[in-house]
Amino acid sequence: MNKTIVILNPAAHSDRANRWREEVELLARDCPVRATEHAGEAESFARQAVDEGFSKIVAAGGDGTINEVVNGLAGSAAMLGLLPVGTVNVFATELGLPSHNLDACWEIIQSDHTRIVDLPSANGKYFVQLAGVGLDAQAVKETSLALKRSFGPLSYLISAAQIAARTPPRLFIESDNAPVRESSFVLIGNGRHYGGPFPFFKHAVIDDGLLDIVTFKQLGYLEIIKYLQEVFFSSDIRLPEVEYFQTRRLRIRSEQDVPVELDGELIGNCPVEFAIRDQKLRVLAPPSL
Repeated sequence: MNKTIVILNPAAHSDRANRWREEVELLARDCPVRATEHAGEAESFARQAVDEGFSKIVAAGGDGTINEVVNGLAGSAAMLGLLPVGTVNVFATELGLPSHNLDACWEIIQSDHTRIVDLPSANGKYFVQLAGVGLDAQAVKETSLALKRSFGPLSYLISAAQIAARTPPRLFIESDNAPVRESSFVLIGNGRHYGGPFPFFKHAVIDDGLLDIVTFKQLGYLEIIKYLQEVFFSSDIRLPEVEYFQTRRLRIRSEQDVPVELDGELIGNCPVEFAIRDQKLRVLAPPSL
C-alpha cells in the first residue's frame, strides 16, 4: 500500500481552483487523492486514512482544510503534509513552506523531514495556528463565500469594517497568568503569524508548550482595528490598551453569544476553554533555520 494519501479541498469552482486541482493530481499521481465535497469531510477522510494505515496524510487546501485533517489524524502516528492552495495559508507560512510552489512542497513531503509541534485545542477541538474570540470570529461568521471568492483574505477585513460600528462584547478571562480579567476581543496563537505574513504573536514558538494570548481591553471595535494595525507592524507590544501573555490554559466566557473561530473556521460560541498538548503533531516541513 502507498504510504501517502492526499485530501484535497477543490474550493471554489473557478478556473484557478481547477488549475490547482490538476496540479495536485499530477504531483500525487502515484498516491490516492480524495476530494471533499462538503464541510467536515476532510476530517472524516483523515480519520479513515489513519485506520487504513497511511503514514503521510497530505492536506491540499487552506488553513480550514488543514484544521479538519489535523482533527482527523490527532492522536495517531501519521505525519501531516501540506500543499497550500487555499485562500489563507498561515500555517504553511509559519513552517516556512514555499507558498503556492507545489512542486517544492511535494519535495518536502517526500523528504520525510518532520517537525514536531504543539497541538492546542478549544473545547476539545484541535487547531494548529490561531484562534479568536470576538471580532475576527464575527467577521468569519459574516463573510460570505461570494465575498471570499472575490476578495480572498481581504474579504475578512471588509466584514470587520462592516462590524466596526457595533458595540463589542464583554469577555471574562480566567487564567493563572492573565494580567487582565475582562476584554473586548481575544486572539490566541500557537505560532507567530496571524492573517498572513505578519508576526503578530511576537514571542510565540510553535513547540514551546505555551499558548500566546493577545487581549484588547474594553475598547470599541474601531479602536481595536486601529490597535490591531499597530500590533501587526510593531516589533513588540507596548500599548497600554493591549495585553500579551503566555499560558497553558485559558477560559473565556461571556453573558452574550460571542463566536469562536479556530484557524478561520467557526466552532460555536463562548464559553470556551483552551489547552495545549506539548509536541503532539508531526508535520512534514523544511528544516528549521
